[in-house]
Amino acid sequence: MAENNKHENQAFGENSQRSETSNRRPFFRRRKTCPFSAPDAPKIDYKDVQLLSRYISERGKIVPSRITAVSAKKQRE
Repeated sequence: MAENNKHENQAFGENSQRSETSNRRPFFRRRKTCPFSAPDAPKIDYKDVQLLSRYISERGKIVPSRITAVSAKKQRE
């Protein structure tokens, strides 16, 4: 029985793909830049409903910056 367990462990180790996946590089995602910080960025105005509707949900909440890439400073303007 002890020999049988050794063979099972060796077979399991050969089929595991852990070593193959550890050699891969992680996916690199470029950080988005704030659309309101660019030199040619639109001026933020409360009367510009079309512009602001992209950054507000259907329920009237501000969409998170991780989705819109708007900086925290510009979200408070």
